[in-house]
Amino acid sequence: QVQLVESGGGLVQAGGSLRLSCAASGTIFSIAMMGWYRQAPGKQRELVATITSGGSTNYADSVKGRFTISRDSAKNTVYLQMNSLKPEDTAVYYCNFRALYNEYWGQGTQVTVSS
Repeated sequence: QVQLVESGGGLVQAGGSLRLSCAASGTIFSIAMMGWYRQAPGKQRELVATITSGGSTNYADSVKGRFTISRDSAKNTVYLQMNSLKPEDTAVYYCNFRALYNEYWGQGTQVTVSS
């Protein structure tokens, strides 16, 4: 069974940067969209950013101008470059792949931003 494996989370001071990566453990065909979501304690999971197979991107207003999503389709990998991090960015970040017949989620990686 294909799994999504995330890496790159950690503890960083406000204003710092982190880069998250998410790779599929096997081959996934017809991935229409890759994305990142996050869930802070006591809050619902929310969209952070998505990127389509054609390269179109979409960002939550709260991260526009600070976060950049990118993908390597040949490697079935998606990245999230996070700059100018704020304490309110603290959350568990999950990657998501939407393929033609299936949807996949990563296990989550913790991002903690200290003030």
